[in-house]
Amino acid sequence: MLNNNLSKLIEEALNGNELAIARLLTKIEYMTDEGISALGTLSKRSGNAHVIGITGIPGSGKSTIIGGLIQEYVSRGHRVGVIVIDPSSPYTMGSFMGNRLRFQDKTMLKNVFVRSIGSRGYLGGISAEALMLTEALDGLGYDKIIIETVGAGQTDTEVEQSVHTILVVSIPGAGDDIQALKAGIMEIGDIYVLNKADRQDAELAFNTLKFAIDSAEISYRNGWKPLIVKTVAIKNEGIIELVNKIEDHLNYLKQKELFKKRIIDRRAKIVELIARRKIDEIISEIVKKNYNTIINEDITEAIPKVIHNVKELLR
Repeated sequence: MLNNNLSKLIEEALNGNELAIARLLTKIEYMTDEGISALGTLSKRSGNAHVIGITGIPGSGKSTIIGGLIQEYVSRGHRVGVIVIDPSSPYTMGSFMGNRLRFQDKTMLKNVFVRSIGSRGYLGGISAEALMLTEALDGLGYDKIIIETVGAGQTDTEVEQSVHTILVVSIPGAGDDIQALKAGIMEIGDIYVLNKADRQDAELAFNTLKFAIDSAEISYRNGWKPLIVKTVAIKNEGIIELVNKIEDHLNYLKQKELFKKRIIDRRAKIVELIARRKIDEIISEIVKKNYNTIINEDITEAIPKVIHNVKELLR
């Protein structure tokens, strides 16, 4: 049951008070008791937002593209929530929040809320915190939610299980033709965005992507043949076309009854990631407790003891 202060905070957040939203998301991000209670309340209201994941190599212009998407969606009457996953400090696990500066002006728009969080060392491109905040923003009435991953290359593939539409951003000259066809990040996109398409070698990069899609070197997720959109985000070129293609994909998901399934998958992923973290914490604690055994005995004798202790705790 929610206490009076938390109920009031949720009510203020639902009414669009940005300070209340920020405070509420902080409680949820750090998994406080109040945060988990609030998430439960908001989750009952969620399930309507179209969640768009954006990944790609660093320097490809993801943040600039997001700025363009925010502007276009707001002009179409949407409420836009943005979650930017920045690399974490290996010491404090805090976010450097550099990407947010690239569309700082968009945070001043009405019906836009931007939240930067750290990856906390998670290498899958998306963390439990990011998904919990997605669920919360959905419950707060943001109908377009954009998640920008760290952009760590082929480790960003887990975003596939957690969002509705995936944009993979590339640029001309980022690698040779073989590199472009590699497994991993280049196999998950619903829409491939060739940014900085005014460069001299843009046509070669476009043809490489087109060949990969047409020859099925890039897999089709749920029967959807990936699209390619050229943009020059810094000049806002191609953004309207990109938004239109994203909406085409949204319509496809609804026609195939996949929209709600992705939301269920997201919620399952939240539970999985939190459970994995708790198990990791348990294992770390067991290793610490067995440290003397490890340094005083042969490691081949210490490993079975640690494994046995883990099994006993998880039984």
